Amino acid sequence: MARVGGRNSWIAVPVGLVCAVIVGALVWLSLPMVPVTVAWAGDMLRNATTPRPQPTEADTPARQAAEGNRLDCRTLYSDSLWNEMTWTGRTVLDQDLDPPSTTVPTLLEVLTPDVRVTCHWAAPDGGTVVSTLAAVDEAAPALAEAALRGQGFSCAMSDAGLHCAGGAGGATETHVFRDGLWLASVETAWHPEDYGARLERQVFG
Repeated sequence: MARVGGRNSWIAVPVGLVCAVIVGALVWLSLPMVPVTVAWAGDMLRNATTPRPQPTEADTPARQAAEGNRLDCRTLYSDSLWNEMTWTGRTVLDQDLDPPSTTVPTLLEVLTPDVRVTCHWAAPDGGTVVSTLAAVDEAAPALAEAALRGQGFSCAMSDAGLHCAGGAGGATETHVFRDGLWLASVETAWHPEDYGARLERQVFG
């Protein structure tokens, strides 16, 4: 075999042995990390292929309200809707246990709601949005439908409960009766996009 010019076997052999020893030492030193590396790789693969757990029914504001808990306004709103309601930095939010806001006062007398939370929003331009989540008895949907239809509201019953809507003079009023709860909202001169539906999705899941 022809030799490569400029190579000296007396130097190449010791250098090769030294390199082999160094590589062997590095391998030996890294052996304790092998189980850790394998576990880390396994965790990464599992996290990548396992879907994130979805919120359970017990996590929803509706379930908490049905169990008799008082709620905070923040729990009623998704992150996106909350950001829209507060984006000006000058929106005022008051939270209390006031009865649902409605232009049909007989509803309050007939349904006697047990309020979990009421959120009063006031925008800088004078617009307001008021939403209430309250517990009611099983007869509430039928009584509410009769009272609201009598005042010109449109109502529809579905698997998701009773939905009624109406309004006049720049105000929009919506009522949802579902799972023993009453979600009522009144928007006056301030109508966040798809407010009622987005609030309902967050509350009932």
